[in-house]
Amino acid sequence: MTTQYTITELAREFDVTPRAIRFYEDQGLLSPSREGSSGLRRVYSGRDRTRLKLTLRGKRLGFTLSEIRDLLDVYESPTDTVPQLHAFLGTVARHREVLERQLEDLNATLEDLAQYEAQARALLEGGKHAASEARKATQAQETQQGRRAREAKPA
Repeated sequence: MTTQYTITELAREFDVTPRAIRFYEDQGLLSPSREGSSGLRRVYSGRDRTRLKLTLRGKRLGFTLSEIRDLLDVYESPTDTVPQLHAFLGTVARHREVLERQLEDLNATLEDLAQYEAQARALLEGGKHAASEARKATQAQETQQGRRAREAKPA
């Protein structure tokens, strides 16, 4: 006998709403069978559970629904998947580049925050002289940020 799941069970297991699961069904990512006299009760198979798990993982990694659909096709393809895998690797590489750029931006922002924090602490501890020094440091920092922004712009 095959394991079956209700929408409520899957929603609890994966910490998503039943509405989200129905949305993925509407998008063709899940295909539960229907039971009951009116056919309204959704019954999800182990295959649907795996597809939901891969879908949620893909969303967490920033993939579009179309890209997730391609991933699911590779996962379930009984035939030659080499071209699909090459395409998927290209998608992964593009996402990696985006995330690496975001990481660089976040690191730069964290550096800026650390400098502002240090300046604020110096102001609290040192009075007027520290305030003058902090203003000079802020101006130098803003000049450096402007230079960094110009260097980051593509030619």
